[in-house]
Amino acid sequence: MFCYTGWMRLLLTSNGLSNDSIAHALEELTGKKPTDTKIAFIPTAANPDRENKDWLIEDLYNIHSRGYYVDIIDLPAITQTKLKQALDNVDVIFVGGGNTFYLSYWIQKSGLSGMLPELLKSKVYAGISAGSMVAGRSLKLSSQIDESPITFADNNYDLIGPTGESSAKTLNLTDIVFTPHLNSEYFKLVRKDILIEKAKGLKWPVYALDDNSALKIVDDKIEVISEGDWTFIKPK
Repeated sequence: MFCYTGWMRLLLTSNGLSNDSIAHALEELTGKKPTDTKIAFIPTAANPDRENKDWLIEDLYNIHSRGYYVDIIDLPAITQTKLKQALDNVDVIFVGGGNTFYLSYWIQKSGLSGMLPELLKSKVYAGISAGSMVAGRSLKLSSQIDESPITFADNNYDLIGPTGESSAKTLNLTDIVFTPHLNSEYFKLVRKDILIEKAKGLKWPVYALDDNSALKIVDDKIEVISEGDWTFIKPK
């Protein structure tokens, strides 16, 4: 995927617009009120999950309840031409959570990766969990490979996701590694001491954020927005 060097506006979250501070950060990035802002929400990463998706409903509710116009775009279900037309008409491309490797595959397969350099000259990229992870430099710290050896190399886990629909490539929108759900009861291995060990050998800094935290990024300037807990791990 591409490495973008132009003016970039990103909101990388662990749990979406989970509090007022994160919601306000999105308004600052768009420069618009929610009622004047159009969002394209991409739920594609949730597709492989056959369990209760109340978390996805909550993510959408947290956006809609603040007054945003929301269009839902599932990447496998739309042509490249219609995808481009739909994204041209919004202010924010909001990529939801779920299976990170499945999401990466469809970002490429749909043509979205090729569209983003031009689209993000005028739009904000926002992510939730998997949608935030794919924006960075590596998926090595994804919870979906927590049962694998710590020394997993990037080129060895293209097949972690669903068979035939999996990729470990990232968008390289920012020179960091994003790790969501810090200290979550649902992700027992997303803890600072474990992440420090897993991050050995990475070339980029790691930001691990809990569900009440986010990163507001404009170009190379990174601001942590938090009503919870987060940690920073420097590369060694």
